[in-house]
Amino acid sequence: MKKAVLALAFILPLAACTTQERNATIGAGVGTAAGAAITGDATGAIAGGLIGGGVGAATANR
Repeated sequence: MKKAVLALAFILPLAACTTQERNATIGAGVGTAAGAAITGDATGAIAGGLIGGGVGAATANR
């Protein structure tokens, strides 16, 4: 239950964002999770977040 409440707390503010901001946020979150899972350290998580955020922001313009 705690995870569901926490997920809603992170997702609901995205409703007020523009499409580009929303895509960048989602991309950064997914990139961070993937980077951490693949490398197992903070450096990989940061790199994944940066790459994911950039890709998410770039896809909003299409």
